[in-house]
Amino acid sequence: MDFYNILKQIDKGKENIVITIVSGENAGSKLILSDGEILYNNDDEVLWDEIIQNIPNKSKSQVLTINDRKVYYEFLRQSYNVVVCGAGHISISIIKMCKLLDLPVTVIDDRLTFVNNALEAGADKVVCEPFENALNSIQGDSGTFFIIVTRGHRYDQVCLEKIINKENAYIGMIGSRLRVAKVLDYLEGQGISREKLNQVYTPIGLRIGAETPAEIAVSIMAEIIEVKNKKAGHGSYNQELIDCILNEKNNIPKALVTIVSRKGSSPRDVGTKMIVSKDGTMTGTIGGGCVEADIRQTALSCMDNGKCKLVRVDMTGIEAEEDGMVCGGIIELFVEPIN
Repeated sequence: MDFYNILKQIDKGKENIVITIVSGENAGSKLILSDGEILYNNDDEVLWDEIIQNIPNKSKSQVLTINDRKVYYEFLRQSYNVVVCGAGHISISIIKMCKLLDLPVTVIDDRLTFVNNALEAGADKVVCEPFENALNSIQGDSGTFFIIVTRGHRYDQVCLEKIINKENAYIGMIGSRLRVAKVLDYLEGQGISREKLNQVYTPIGLRIGAETPAEIAVSIMAEIIEVKNKKAGHGSYNQELIDCILNEKNNIPKALVTIVSRKGSSPRDVGTKMIVSKDGTMTGTIGGGCVEADIRQTALSCMDNGKCKLVRVDMTGIEAEEDGMVCGGIIELFVEPIN
């Protein structure tokens, strides 16, 4: 259980990667890297150097084939952060809520008085520059939530044009439907795909009938919490999963099922996990339906023989349709007994 104890205590502010060999004679061998430092290695016979050298440049969990064996690189959740474009009344309430939620927040505005107000409200960082210049220095990553609440749609347009191609967890933009439509139409005319623009949460916030700046801020942060928790629940080693594995009161054999690759449409993302216990109960889900029922049997077999297994599930053919697999993609599932 050392592997899961390390994951439970790992510093989420660092770049953490779990590397798992998912095919071949060393299937199930694991390594944990934290900012390049090896925290865990359960197989000294594996020549990890070449595998480490092939870590993907983009922080996206995926399977690569190295020396005729498949290796799954899983990037664990880094710390979240919020970037707010605009430092008006709504932003002040957003800053205060971010502090309650332990979310670091950066605020951008080109007006010194407003930036100072944001700093007094508790912003971790403020940038007093034109939006275009300020956003050039902010890279964004899979844990960055961008909130666009500027004082006018021309500034919204500048911000969204700069942000849309950055890696992000969320982009939300305030504005009436007419104002939003004008911005999106303009950016589409600049060559940004409508598919990408449709991923922007706009008008921003959950529909709760918000009217005051504070209420609007609540709706925005509620939407961000919803997006954040959905992401956390779908992938990686979330707290519920780790607690289930480490629970000594439930000390029965278990197997872990992870979606390690997908092509086309599938019910869940790469990294989604499910635990199957020897008594047949399951914690988490990889999408339900026939796939889940079949993989449960595979997991029970893996518990019996103590071996890992990589399973390919094709949901594209006629047989898949007859079995009720409506997504139409191909996924690979790695099943590993938990010692």
